[in-house]
Amino acid sequence: MATMGAWTISMLLILAVVLTDSATSRGKIRQKRNWIIDSFDMEEEYPGPYPYKLGMIQLDVKYLVNLHIHGQGVDLDPKDVLEIDQRDGTLWSKRKVNFEEYKLLKLNFEAKNVSNGEVDTRLGIEIQIKDVNDNTPQLEGEYKISLDESTKQGKDVITVRADDLDDSTTSNGTFDLRIVSVTPQDPDIDFVIAQEDTIGKITFKGCLNYEKYQKYTILVEAKDRGEVVQLSSTGTVTVNVNDQNNQPPIFTGQTGSGIVKEGESGMTILRIQVSDEDTEGTPAWKAKYMLHGDPGGYFKITTDPETNEGVLTVVKPLDYEDGQLRKLSVTVENEEPYFTCQVNGRPQQGLWDVAWVGGDSDNLPPVISRPITITVEDTNDPPFFLPDVKNIRLMENSPVGTPLEKFTADDHDGVYASSFEYQVGKDPAGWVKVDSKTGQVSTTKVLDRESPYVNDSLYTAIIWAVDHGEPPMTGTGTLNIHLIDENDNVPVLNENALAMCLSDEPISASITAQDLDLRPYSDPFHFELLGDVHGRWKLDPKYGTKVNLVKDTAVYAGHHELTLKISDSQGQHSLQNLSVTVCDCTESQDCISRSRSTEMGGSAIGIVILGLLLLLALLLLASLISCKSEKVFIQPEESPGWHLLPSNIETPGTDCKVPYPVDQVDIGKAVNVKLINSTNPVIVMQESDMKSASTRKSFREFGYAEGSMMNRKFSHQESSSIRRDVLNSQLIQRLDMLETFENELGDYDPHVYAYEGEPASDAQLDAISIPGSEVDSNLLQNLHPKFRTLANICRPDLMEGIYSNGTV
Repeated sequence: MATMGAWTISMLLILAVVLTDSATSRGKIRQKRNWIIDSFDMEEEYPGPYPYKLGMIQLDVKYLVNLHIHGQGVDLDPKDVLEIDQRDGTLWSKRKVNFEEYKLLKLNFEAKNVSNGEVDTRLGIEIQIKDVNDNTPQLEGEYKISLDESTKQGKDVITVRADDLDDSTTSNGTFDLRIVSVTPQDPDIDFVIAQEDTIGKITFKGCLNYEKYQKYTILVEAKDRGEVVQLSSTGTVTVNVNDQNNQPPIFTGQTGSGIVKEGESGMTILRIQVSDEDTEGTPAWKAKYMLHGDPGGYFKITTDPETNEGVLTVVKPLDYEDGQLRKLSVTVENEEPYFTCQVNGRPQQGLWDVAWVGGDSDNLPPVISRPITITVEDTNDPPFFLPDVKNIRLMENSPVGTPLEKFTADDHDGVYASSFEYQVGKDPAGWVKVDSKTGQVSTTKVLDRESPYVNDSLYTAIIWAVDHGEPPMTGTGTLNIHLIDENDNVPVLNENALAMCLSDEPISASITAQDLDLRPYSDPFHFELLGDVHGRWKLDPKYGTKVNLVKDTAVYAGHHELTLKISDSQGQHSLQNLSVTVCDCTESQDCISRSRSTEMGGSAIGIVILGLLLLLALLLLASLISCKSEKVFIQPEESPGWHLLPSNIETPGTDCKVPYPVDQVDIGKAVNVKLINSTNPVIVMQESDMKSASTRKSFREFGYAEGSMMNRKFSHQESSSIRRDVLNSQLIQRLDMLETFENELGDYDPHVYAYEGEPASDAQLDAISIPGSEVDSNLLQNLHPKFRTLANICRPDLMEGIYSNGTV
């Protein structure tokens, strides 16, 4: 064991690392650390051929060993790049490696004894990837920036950045930035770039002018410093110029009459036009107007956002008498401050010689002003009172016609200076009048301070001064009448009824009074009980606005009437009746409410009884109308529906309404109709002696044979229809009976045919031939009921014989 250990140690001590140059002279073996054999260099992107020799690893051993490597480039990424000859230790490269991905490959080296397979030596190997210039420096995308036209030279415009993936410690990974070109070429602008490491700051010299160029395109180049080859790329920077206010607005004209009537406001007088070469719609183009020469603030000027015009408006009424002409002036500027920039020189070093004016600089050009004259037209001004409010003091109850105050009005109009009259504009109580010429106000009634039209002893009337202009104008004056109180009212009770309880001890109740007058004509009051009240009623105290009525124990329950004498502080008095109800409070705490409740209960009972009686009467009337047996004639279908009115009197008839024909069942004979059993109505018809062809026709329509029995029962459907027709006929007849004489819809004068006592002859009447033969009495027996009525009127002598014989 000791021999074996000594041998191992001796092997480690004699181990040496020798680098052998390959055919291409690459790789040298050197001792770095005792656990790293050496480092080899491998060129990035070596074009080949492959494999090529990187170097050789040699071990000084006296027995055979097999050499192995593993790690990056073998079995770790990037895989399959390296391999070693197990016998002689030659290290080979099999393919390319990218420096930008792997700058150093780390491997483990092992030497295994061939006889026993044990690891004899384990060391480390590093492969350094050497960079070549295979990457171009790149600008990071496209750059865009907006720059105001008013930006001063020397200001940073934008910062660009470039990057190169090659080794930044070598010339392959370092680069330079420069501006290749600027489009368009402007002699008044120069863009420059200043590089700091990998970034470049772009600035400019000179003046920007939006009206000349609105955009600049800058081409920037990034170029590396490679020794063999230099790679480069370009990027674009776009600079957009924003328009600023370097073109002032200029007045071009105005529209409108410039005339305004006095007293008018809120109207546009004229519009002012300007022009501006800046971009329309921007703050550099929008005009801002200012008005001068209007200390009273009668006018206002605003900007029309669509047209950029100045709109002059009257905001306060003007007075013609204060001046016929108003001279104003208008200035204009833009919403954005004005500036100018001009290049005076272009030195090679540093900034250019530029004249820049703007902001609050004193070198700004003067603001342009435009004079405006406004003409005021005269109109009819209203009169005005001096003063317009007057206050007077007046004793109430002053006699009618008492002069109050004289109003004086004035009018500055030359035409209507004194042509106006005074009128009462507002007088709620109708107490005053005014002289239309002089303005003298006087009373028309007695003024009462306690009137509801008076508020806190103040009565207000409005007086007008109306001129005769076109149109008439009115001035207003106010008259405040402060009324002085008089003792013209007496005190009265607030409540004239109270309730008290029966008690074994004297009790009291409060009594209050009031007086509409003011002090000293009102409270404190003096109360006094009149009449025989000794031992029963008394007052305690007797002075003030509130006293106590004391009831003695001798007062019985019931209603008591007392008389009170109430005097004010000046002795004016009134007699007041006080109703006192005394009751047993064990039954009710409020005697008055109990009394009223009892009375109301009796009234309610009376109303209920009256309602029941009325309902009973209505039921009885309905029973009489429904149950009375009445014979109703059903008019035949072919009858014209006329009615014969008895007119054997010397009075004019009435224009009564002829009832409409009622649709009825034509049964061929006159019948008497009676309703039997209201729940199941059945109509029984009795045959008469009257016959006609029309009735037979109607019989056939209903399916009855001539000469059949009339006493029969209809079906429920037929009887209901007939009952409805009968009721309809009754309703129309009763409505016709309601019409009375001289209550018709229209009265008509009677037509005069002949006067009584004078012979008259009418050819039409003479042409009527009346047969002279006697009337057969048998025919009269079969008359229709309507013709029987006519026969009774025309030939009563014949009808009396028929009645006497009992044939009818």
